[in-house]
Amino acid sequence: MIMLGRSREVSMMPLMQPDHVVLQAPERLISEHRLDFRRDALERLSKAAADGAQRITIDLRDTREVDASGLGVLVLLQKRAREIALSTRLMHTPPTVRHLLHLTQLETLFEFDD
Repeated sequence: MIMLGRSREVSMMPLMQPDHVVLQAPERLISEHRLDFRRDALERLSKAAADGAQRITIDLRDTREVDASGLGVLVLLQKRAREIALSTRLMHTPPTVRHLLHLTQLETLFEFDD
C-alpha cells in the first residue's frame, strides 16, 4: 500500500491474475483529494498497460463521499484506460456512489463488480 499525502492512499493489491490491477480509491473522492489520486492512478494505469494488464479495477469500498470532481477523475481514468485497450471496473461501489453515477448517466461507462 502506498500512502499519498496525509491520509490518502492508493493500493496495488496482490492479485491471482496478472492481467488485472486494483486501485484503492480514497475515502473522500472530492476536489480537495482528487489530484493525488488522479496522478497516482494515471501512473498505475500506464504501468499496468506496459505490464500487459487487460483490466483496471477501482475499489470504492472505503469511499464515502464523491463530488463532481471525483466523478471527473473516474471518467478520466475510464477514458484513458479505454484509449490503451483496458477495461475499467468499479468494485464495492457504495449505493450512494452508484446512484450518483446513475443520475449523471455515467453508469454505462463502467463495469461493476459488487
